[in-house]
Amino acid sequence: MSEKALFDSSEFEENYHFSGDLGALWSEDRTEFRLWAPTASGVVLFLYPAGDGCEAERSVPLIRGDRGVWTASIAGDLHGKYYDYDVTVDGQTSRTADCRAKACGVNGNRSMVVDLSRTDPEGWTEDRPPERQTEDIIYEMSFRDISDSEDGGFDPGERGKYMAMIRTGTTLNGEGIYPTGLDYIRSLGVTCVQLMPCYDFGSVNETDPAGGYNWGYDPVNYDVPEGSYASDPYHGEVRILELKEAVAAFHRAGLRVIMDVVYNHTFRRDSWLQRTVPGYFYRQTDDGEWSNGSGCGNDIACERSMCAKYILDSVLYWAEEYHMDGFRFDLMGLLDVSLMNRIRQALDERYGPGEKILYGEPWSADQTHCRADTWLADKGGMDGMNENIGAFCDWTRDAIAGPAHDPETPGLVCGGEISASLLACCVRGWAGVSEEFCLAAPSQTVNYNSSHDDMTLWDKLNCTCGPDEENILRSNRMAAAVLFFCQGRLFLLSGEEAARTKQGSRNSYCSPPEVNRIDWSRMWQFSHLADYYRGLIALRKQLPGLTDKSRAAGDRILEAENLGESCSMVRLSQPEHDTWWQLMLLVNAGDEKEVELPGGVWQFLADTECSTLWEGNKTISGTVTVPRRCVWILGRLH
Repeated sequence: MSEKALFDSSEFEENYHFSGDLGALWSEDRTEFRLWAPTASGVVLFLYPAGDGCEAERSVPLIRGDRGVWTASIAGDLHGKYYDYDVTVDGQTSRTADCRAKACGVNGNRSMVVDLSRTDPEGWTEDRPPERQTEDIIYEMSFRDISDSEDGGFDPGERGKYMAMIRTGTTLNGEGIYPTGLDYIRSLGVTCVQLMPCYDFGSVNETDPAGGYNWGYDPVNYDVPEGSYASDPYHGEVRILELKEAVAAFHRAGLRVIMDVVYNHTFRRDSWLQRTVPGYFYRQTDDGEWSNGSGCGNDIACERSMCAKYILDSVLYWAEEYHMDGFRFDLMGLLDVSLMNRIRQALDERYGPGEKILYGEPWSADQTHCRADTWLADKGGMDGMNENIGAFCDWTRDAIAGPAHDPETPGLVCGGEISASLLACCVRGWAGVSEEFCLAAPSQTVNYNSSHDDMTLWDKLNCTCGPDEENILRSNRMAAAVLFFCQGRLFLLSGEEAARTKQGSRNSYCSPPEVNRIDWSRMWQFSHLADYYRGLIALRKQLPGLTDKSRAAGDRILEAENLGESCSMVRLSQPEHDTWWQLMLLVNAGDEKEVELPGGVWQFLADTECSTLWEGNKTISGTVTVPRRCVWILGRLH
């Protein structure tokens, strides 16, 4: 029997699935080491006084127990001790860190025993997320990018670190002109931050973080924070404490925290998982080659029961130990529907239905070679997933700004295709309108105009709208207004609201920091654009017709009509609202034209120039002149 056939067999699962806890289980008087290595013929534990260098001060053979679990119990308080293993399989011995480690030394090469209670910041047991608001507006950020720029007013020793997000009062050039960092994010009115990878990743040398850059989509230790963001990467408890402090700071600022997780592949094939149980944790082709649906050289075999348990346990650990309020799954299309539903169910049972936000990318980089009975959590798999598991809606992104894979092709804000039917699909978050992208309700839709992948919105519009800054700004405001009228959750790339540019790069994962980091001087320069987003954010929270996440949300659409060439409108109901019992989105991507509005008096809530018209009392009715290239958001008065 081949290795692949063995690991995919029901007999292997029945004999070796282990439902208990694994890793270094600390207690004050002893630590029990448990390693699942069912194919190993021997396992030896090594203990060290430090996380790098030095010789082992002790070695202990582990004893094989039931279901392939090897154990050793070492007396004494081992908090702060570092360790690794020799694992022998088929006569080959590999030195490996613990794939279940909760702490590690510099660069993650040795694991660390940890008493997690000693890593809790003051007041951690009382830390709670803010109450959920009427809408989830998610702001994607990187710890490094948000605070790496010299003009951000951050302490030089904290730039690019967890600690930079703990500070308040940071301002542009430290002169009190313009808030930066946490103060700035809070000022926008967004409700959640999505942290780009902050687990331990392998592409940045923690001994010299300034010597390289990477987004971090290359996991090494899944349950340990990244050390290059810590003030001290050598002592394993420091990164844990500082990430917890950052999470608590976000919570105090009224922001929920979503963690970007990458369970679909590892940094390298020769991972701790591979060294511990060779072949088990990765998908293979029928002829034994590595599956590469991730485009990163390997695919995690999450359909195998102990791999699924590994991922489920990891998610629950981050939710419990680090108080994470949600998870964004990288290349979710490589995971399977059953696992995603199990994660949703487990979080709901612990924290309440829908309390933790779950969503991901419903695609992969290429075909994966999974077990035949696997139902992948891609666009087609949305039909089988819990309604509180969401997916990024690239169809809305491409309709608004143009296809991400084709920089030159415009979307509706730059003269691309616009029709009432397309606009209505975007407004309803594509829920219930496609057999290819099986979204059942707006609770499953994550709408966005740009993310860390591909071009920023500004760079995309620069390609499709020409180099004229005023033209790009107008298109940017149009794109934002349409996005904020779409049912579903809303997602923004940090700096998108203030003309963030990556100099046209479509894939800046390892570009120099100067390309990726937030330029706070530019943020100040385009603060008027950020103000436009602030108005839309405040307006959105007041509109139940748009914040409704139920299957019935699509029924609110009353009418979608083409009003002339390149001009369309969508009208929907919101009888719950005391003032505006209907809403209208009118998009004119062409020249000025006269149109006949539906009956009644309509109040301007926002247009292409101002997003706070809802604070005034400007009204309109009957036959009206619609300016060229504009977006109107109107509310029908009772």
